[in-house]
Amino acid sequence: MLVTRTPVRVSFCGGGTDLAAFYRSSELGGLVTSVALQAHIYVTVNQRFDDSIRVSYSQTETVDSFEDLQHELVREAMRITGVTSGVEITTIADIPGKGTGLGSSSSVTVGLLHALHLYAGRDVNSEQLAQEACEIEIEVLGQTIGKQDQYAAAFGGLNQISFNPDETVKVTPSDVDLSLLSENFCLVWTGLTRKATPILEQQSRNTSSKMDDLISMRMQAEEVSELLEKGDWGAVGSILGDTWSLKRSLTDGISNPEIDSLYDRLMELGCSGGKLLGAGGGGFILVQTPPGVQEKIRTNLSNKVIPLVADCEGSILLLDDRDV
Repeated sequence: MLVTRTPVRVSFCGGGTDLAAFYRSSELGGLVTSVALQAHIYVTVNQRFDDSIRVSYSQTETVDSFEDLQHELVREAMRITGVTSGVEITTIADIPGKGTGLGSSSSVTVGLLHALHLYAGRDVNSEQLAQEACEIEIEVLGQTIGKQDQYAAAFGGLNQISFNPDETVKVTPSDVDLSLLSENFCLVWTGLTRKATPILEQQSRNTSSKMDDLISMRMQAEEVSELLEKGDWGAVGSILGDTWSLKRSLTDGISNPEIDSLYDRLMELGCSGGKLLGAGGGGFILVQTPPGVQEKIRTNLSNKVIPLVADCEGSILLLDDRDV
């Protein structure tokens, strides 16, 4: 059996500028500052006795041809890696599988590619994993999503990720002391999940009319990186609040009364600022927490709270006992 482990991600600022509708139209391209989270997607690949394929996730599929798989990400990862028969594949997640705002679908794609390449005897690098994940999700499956999730999952750590008009991507690691993040930031579960695609499709259609807002969000990605490196946590909270205000204006459905009520309550409990992660409509709220505030949140709210503990490794091979 072979097992890969791939992190999900938390985006501080710049989300939305990684959509092709923006970075192809902007001279500077898109820019996101994000960190990989120590919450993971696990993919296992094991050889089967015969040539059939079994895939286990929230459902279970057993087929004779990979072309018959309903799980699109598994099917296309098998196609691109050439591992197309005689395997059993499972995916397991530390967090809810969909609608969290943490980019888990792209983490699944990166983890699948990594596991299947390794199963075929190829040790591929983070850049190839991210590129192929983008190819599957955006080009093959035609999803209206950005590119930040795939790169954050593959590389790990805290990075500035640049998305250039010519489709090249540059990942620049930050000098932030990642051990300090967990005491200064946490994620609060809204209890709501949503499908990102409809929101992102509308946001993509609105890009030309929202260019000024998106350019401002790109600038915030630059600014927040500098503030994180300085350890100016309160200022990071403020800029998170500013980017949330801009994000809410991009399209309908990003927020709702329940999310707004929870956000206001978090500010009342002492957070310096925050934002809803992902496309919107549900998932986690990222908040900056001055000393003592995380405990106040846990005491006063029933919502699940996760400290922001960074994953520094990206997608890795966790186990390979095939030669044992």
